[in-house]
Amino acid sequence: MSSHPVDEKLPPLKMATTGLQHVAAMYAGVVAPPLIVGAAIGLSGTELTFLTGACLFTAGLATFLQTLGVWKIGARLPFVNGVTFAGVAPMTAIAASTHDRSDALPVIFGAVIVAGLLGFLAASSFSKAVRFFPPVVTGTVITLIGVSLLPVAFGWAQGPDPAAHDYGAAKYLGLAAATLLVVLLLRRFTRGFVKQIAVLIGLVAGTVLALPFGLTDFGPVADADVVGFPTPFHFGAPQFHLAAILSMCVVMVVSMTESTADMLALGEIVERPADERTIAAGLRADTLGSAISPLFNGFMCSAFAQNIGLVAMTRIRSRFVVAVGGGFLVLMGLCPMAASLIAVVPRPVLGGAGVVLFGSVAASGIQTLVRAGLDKDENVLIVAVSLAVGIVPITAPDFYHAFPETARIVLDSGISTGCVAAVLLNLVFNHLGRRRAEAKGTASEATEVPEAPGAVPLTSPQSIS
Repeated sequence: MSSHPVDEKLPPLKMATTGLQHVAAMYAGVVAPPLIVGAAIGLSGTELTFLTGACLFTAGLATFLQTLGVWKIGARLPFVNGVTFAGVAPMTAIAASTHDRSDALPVIFGAVIVAGLLGFLAASSFSKAVRFFPPVVTGTVITLIGVSLLPVAFGWAQGPDPAAHDYGAAKYLGLAAATLLVVLLLRRFTRGFVKQIAVLIGLVAGTVLALPFGLTDFGPVADADVVGFPTPFHFGAPQFHLAAILSMCVVMVVSMTESTADMLALGEIVERPADERTIAAGLRADTLGSAISPLFNGFMCSAFAQNIGLVAMTRIRSRFVVAVGGGFLVLMGLCPMAASLIAVVPRPVLGGAGVVLFGSVAASGIQTLVRAGLDKDENVLIVAVSLAVGIVPITAPDFYHAFPETARIVLDSGISTGCVAAVLLNLVFNHLGRRRAEAKGTASEATEVPEAPGAVPLTSPQSIS
């Protein structure tokens, strides 16, 4: 009996290259939060490099938990875990409210530890919501994941610095377009292994194309140390402040909601649907990874949606490939010079590849919606309104500017708001009231007396032929 493709172990070279491709696809997403938070706190260049390496290291550990699993921990699906972007705004707010900036990271770390442990305890209860995610909901959420990530790719395509005068210049957009073209040509005219690593080849080709224009910076490689270890509690012992803990608990709920949606999406793509047990195990990996992460100076971890697009496009569904990617992340955390090699890839190159990756996620969502029963008016309304709600933060980023900062953690996440809207609308249209109506109709049929004389009254639905 052959194993499921999710449990397949590929040849070493193929495992290594496809695992590296996963790292390349999500690297920018992992390093952005520590760079933003570290800059807000005022860390030196050396400390910022250390914090970034620590986040790479803990992302690798969390990926191991998710893909390989331990006991009832880990979805055992091809999931890459890394620093969740949902925590960036709350963490910078915590830093701003801390009187002594040297205490900012210990306060953040303490809050993440508590939120992670509470999330771990709540994982089983949270996973029971899976029955409220039929195809009409999962298809909507998967589509929103892709649509929500596309602006990230468009931002990368415009250049490395949004504040720069040449942001969005033709040279950046041209480089992104060239990378996209390389990926498309490889996908169209090659076969087998080369076709599967088209994104990785595209990233390398785009980086080489950027050399004559001076857009490839090898400075990070020259300045990086060969060996480094994220010493536990490097920035100080964790501190536990109630306001910070509450803020990060809200982020944890958002993260668990998005991870649930991501697991359902990936389960559809790899043809191993995520059931309640899988989701509970996956959430335990997310939350435990988050609780452990601050011990090594990392932040809250969550599943990375952009890698779902890579799985969808390459059709390489092995979780061991992603585990190898987790190994690369750990090595990068232990070897800053290796980590800096990925940093050499220009942002526009990542943007060109991101269009394919994130668009593939949206396309997978549309495929799910095709079989979601859109011939029913109720399901059309669920999809229409949920997509509209989820797209609000993308098309109108300041739409919720008058709401409290805590509320905006949820509202500014289109994936979260769209997911909540889809679940609630599905309850209203397909659950609430329908059971009572069906029960009433059944009771009516059961007690109805036939008009034919001498007929025996029907006393139960089972007697109806």
